[in-house]
Amino acid sequence: MQTTDSPRTGAALGWTAGLAVTAAAATFGYASLVERTLFQLREETLRILPPGVKPLRVLHLSDIHMTPHQKSKAEWLKGLARLDPDLVVNTGDNLSHPKAVAPLLEALAPLLKFPGVFVPGSNDYYAPRLRNPFGYLNTSAKPITKPRRDLPWAELFSAFGAAGWIDLTNRSQSIGFNNLRVDFTGVDDPHLNRDQYAPYPNGSSTSAQAPHLRVAVAHAPYQRVLDYFTEGGAELILAGHTHGGQVCIPGYGALISNCDLPTWRARGLTPWELGARQVPLNVSAGIGTSRFAPVRFACRPEAVLLTLTPRDRT
Repeated sequence: MQTTDSPRTGAALGWTAGLAVTAAAATFGYASLVERTLFQLREETLRILPPGVKPLRVLHLSDIHMTPHQKSKAEWLKGLARLDPDLVVNTGDNLSHPKAVAPLLEALAPLLKFPGVFVPGSNDYYAPRLRNPFGYLNTSAKPITKPRRDLPWAELFSAFGAAGWIDLTNRSQSIGFNNLRVDFTGVDDPHLNRDQYAPYPNGSSTSAQAPHLRVAVAHAPYQRVLDYFTEGGAELILAGHTHGGQVCIPGYGALISNCDLPTWRARGLTPWELGARQVPLNVSAGIGTSRFAPVRFACRPEAVLLTLTPRDRT
């Protein structure tokens, strides 16, 4: 028997399709116009310092992806100075436009007055490219090998250095804070396969018995990097790159991490385990987005304030 859809059924299907299109448009509008500018501060407390030392407040910045005329982002960055951190850690991808150095430095000027360290990301070296947005959902993300347009990274890093921030690109260095020595090691961007691990300072310039903390810094948290940081004695690892997944499903989380990190680790503070060692890993969801993918959904932009406090004497 041949059947035909009734006019009422056709109208219902059309109404349903219209609602779906409207919902999709509303979701995209929210993700592109609203949530990507809902900057937030995530605060974490870690009891990892040697007993008897003063707490250390660490402001973790990542993936700013600055472009000209981003006034709300710039004002929010300036306001972070009110937190009065002891240390600023910048894990890369500061730029998203060749003319963004001046507005970025203006936005970071109040924070450049604090001690800081930094490592580069791929979007410090190279400008983002327009590409199929569905390619971002490829879960088998591989390091970038194709040449891209250079960004003025040397100008940016020179300004960071002039302000006193320490470049940890494939190198290690120690900084003193009151009665605490913080030993850093950092790498060039693993997403570009430029990482070369530098062992921690051996304490030859200061007492090897002095209270100390070992911190590792990278832009992209590839598992091989987290493993050699952990094996090398890191007590805290800081990274970015993932954008927290950037587009997430409420109640589920990130769909991708843009590296080989499990998606449930794409944002937040989790323990990284290697053998018997367990190290706190903080992955920032980042502050910006690529200028060719300016959306965030269920994944607000963030900076992270880590308050490090002493362990129990036992």
